[in-house]
Amino acid sequence: MGRLIWAAALLAAAAATGAGMPGRGAMRGHGGWGAGGDYVRRFDAKTVETVSGEVTAVKKVAPLRGMGKGVHLTLKLEKETLPVHLGPAWYMDNQEFEVEKGDKVEVKGSRVMFEGKPALIAIAVKKGDLTLTLRDEEGFPLWSGWRRR
Repeated sequence: MGRLIWAAALLAAAAATGAGMPGRGAMRGHGGWGAGGDYVRRFDAKTVETVSGEVTAVKKVAPLRGMGKGVHLTLKLEKETLPVHLGPAWYMDNQEFEVEKGDKVEVKGSRVMFEGKPALIAIAVKKGDLTLTLRDEEGFPLWSGWRRR
């Protein structure tokens, strides 16, 4: 009986941390993409802007060491090329919204410095008549679930 309780406790702990789940790591929930993580805290509501351009690349990369992979765009604007951070790959893969090289998109997000260069952490991406919302106006990621106050 004691072994059964111990096994149940281990399974509950693994589920709570995301261990053993595809696309998720144990770093602060959601593979480091959780609301309290270092990456998400980079978002600055005071630097929100909307830009439009052409997607020149779509990649899955880990934005910080130890994080799960995320989907990043390279967006060619009128006067610059800007990296755009969308969200975790596991989340993006489950959306009915795809962005591909050559697409014209509008992105609303927070302009931040990332590795010494400007980048945009996306709130929403609009392609044609479709809009994918990724974060709220304060940068809280929608994949993190219910927000405690």
